[in-house]
Amino acid sequence: MDFQYDIIVVGAGHAGCEAAHAAARLGSRTLLITMDMNKIGQMSCNPAVGGIAKGQIVREIDALGGKMGEVTDHSAIQFRMLNRSKGPAMWSPRSQSDRKRFIEQWVEALSTTDNLCIWQDTVTELIIRDGAVCGVKTLLGIEMSGRAVVLTNGTFLNGLMHVGRTQIQGGRISEPASYGLTEQLRQLGFKTDRMKTGTPARIDRRSIDFTELQEQPGDQDWHHFSYLPTVGRELKQMSCWITYTNAETHEALRAGLEDSPLFNGQIQSIGPRYCPSIETKIVTFADKPSHQLFLEPEGVDSNEYYINGFSSSLPWQVQLAGLRTIPGLRNVVMYRPGYAIEYDFFDPTQLHHTLETCLIKHLFFAGQINGTTGYEEAAGQGLVAGVNAHQTINGLPEFVMQRDQSYIGVLVDDLVCKGVDEPYRMFTSRAEHRILLRQDNADQRLTNEGIRLGLVDEERKRVFEQKQAAIARLDAYLGETLVQPSEISSWLEAQSTGGLQHSCRLRELVTRPQITIRALAQAVPALQEILDEIGSEEVIEETEIQIKYEGYILREQQAAEKLQRLDRIALPEGYDYNQLQSLSTEARQKLNRIQPRTISQASRIPGVSPNDISVLLVMMGR
Repeated sequence: MDFQYDIIVVGAGHAGCEAAHAAARLGSRTLLITMDMNKIGQMSCNPAVGGIAKGQIVREIDALGGKMGEVTDHSAIQFRMLNRSKGPAMWSPRSQSDRKRFIEQWVEALSTTDNLCIWQDTVTELIIRDGAVCGVKTLLGIEMSGRAVVLTNGTFLNGLMHVGRTQIQGGRISEPASYGLTEQLRQLGFKTDRMKTGTPARIDRRSIDFTELQEQPGDQDWHHFSYLPTVGRELKQMSCWITYTNAETHEALRAGLEDSPLFNGQIQSIGPRYCPSIETKIVTFADKPSHQLFLEPEGVDSNEYYINGFSSSLPWQVQLAGLRTIPGLRNVVMYRPGYAIEYDFFDPTQLHHTLETCLIKHLFFAGQINGTTGYEEAAGQGLVAGVNAHQTINGLPEFVMQRDQSYIGVLVDDLVCKGVDEPYRMFTSRAEHRILLRQDNADQRLTNEGIRLGLVDEERKRVFEQKQAAIARLDAYLGETLVQPSEISSWLEAQSTGGLQHSCRLRELVTRPQITIRALAQAVPALQEILDEIGSEEVIEETEIQIKYEGYILREQQAAEKLQRLDRIALPEGYDYNQLQSLSTEARQKLNRIQPRTISQASRIPGVSPNDISVLLVMMGR
């Protein structure tokens, strides 16, 4: 082997898999280095993909030609569309996955990707010449050359696990940590810090009394993650189960707090505020009598269950004692206890929006190394980094998505402009244009970008174009077809909505809250014929959303266009903002450190005030 590559991706978690697939798909000779080929795409924590805002990210990855959506659908054992009681901007797909099948699907996807090689080893050092990365050195003593390197190290950089007062070096249970990279990058001037995350115990299904639990089945409709109609759920569908902690549980857990790494000073790093451990919950919310838990199956052929909501680093005996006070878990048997893990991350304000580092050319960071948490956030970054690594070394235009274009664009912009003071998790509330960033229209927003880049294959392109044509056809028919009061008024009144006084276009009827396109077809046989010919529930749903929320969508598009004007005002690269004494001291410091590319980016930096933006506009002659 000559170990000469265009792009080297370090780490085969969710970020690494998407980065390697994207780079290779675009034509770069790519090497994916992983410590363990049996853990490619490993779901380190819960066996689920998607959720609030996270599901939108997965659909965006799929729309661009990434693989996470397909892998999730093939391995799904339960699917649910969350927030259906709210507006479509809040609908979020979520899927339980068979953990083993998820890995198998990723291995198959990567193994059949042209230009992609896999090597099992540990990277200990970067090779850097003239301010640019040009390869890596490994634990086996091999030097590998690469024109770009993408680091996706997850929780492995100086990883340290905690179970009570017991500390174990490692990046994941029974897996070694990675050493050397943090120290090298710190010497090169990178700012680094420590973060903490955690995971709950895994328990034996055979020891659970399901008669004491509340069943939570999945949806049985047509929804899934991938936009490809040939991809769908293949495995036996399974339920999740709900139970609650109680006063006895909290008492049992409080008895072990003096040995809790979170409260005895053993852990000093930053933890996730939005996914607290069970011991944090009983201290922070001491007046709350119970906390909801979800028991999630790990796979079709597995007895292993995940306890969502019971993340803990308490001593294993305390965890077990607490679990055995919970309905359904009185005789529970643990496979392994929960644990906390501390790991190194790097301040993401040291990155460009391409996820290339500011200090070292052709070096990219993606995933938890940037201070994020979650499979989906990591995968989205991985795709961006993999694409831009290819674009950069080939002198092609950079790939940067805007905040009104995708949740991934919001994620990257937040990281680069704002940095992180806790593990970053995506929420719909982070996106100011979320009515535009719905889960149903990710392909409309992004698939043309994937086609332009070369990520989207001919089959996906054909499916996308057919769908767009079908939406246009259905919308045109609804907009052109008139119905008379005599034809439909009695049916409308039966739907608890007013009858007609004069003729009306079908599109106007669809704007009524009580009317759906499917229901309307019951009263208009010709419409039913159109729907039968289209044969796609996704086309019908997306058309209906666009019609019902047209006014809101138009208003949001106009607001986004106003902000885009500020994005078109570029700031000089490498400018010394200390020259502008009219700026506040904090603004000068942060602008010098982050070096935003546009006025719009500068406006999103914490500590840069509207007055500071006015000064910058004057400087730019505006």
